[in-house]
This record gives sequence, C-alpha cells and structure tokens, in this order.
Amino acid sequence: MHNIKISSKVDEATWNELKALAAETHQNVSGLLTEAIREYISRKRVRPVVLTHLEQSIVENEELGRLLAK
Repeated sequence: MHNIKISSKVDEATWNELKALAAETHQNVSGLLTEAIREYISRKRVRPVVLTHLEQSIVENEELGRLLAK
C-alpha cells in the first residue's frame, strides 16, 4: 500500500500529547495518526442496525447492569 502525504491543523496541546505518546510507545507520529484514523473510520462505520440492537439490549438488561455494577 502506498503512503500519501496529508496536511492538517491541530491545536498545539493535542499535537504535543501525540508526540509524547509516540515517544512513550516507541512509535512514530505518522503510525499513530494512521492507527487513529483507522479506528475512527471503523467506529463511524458501525452499521445502524447493530447500534439499534445494542441500544435495545442495554434497555432490556438495565436491571442486570445495575446489579453487576454493585
């Protein structure tokens, strides 16, 4: 797969946090950005029917959730 170069703007504090995370995890910023973009796309593309079933399950099992939280 070919890499492409992109340009964007981000606030300085977020950029500094990203660079720090890259250093802490021994990764480069480009790799972290690619991973973040993939995860974002994956979350946004969750099929609406799946979300509907998830929400319905949460409602149906609300009492169980409360019991498990104790």
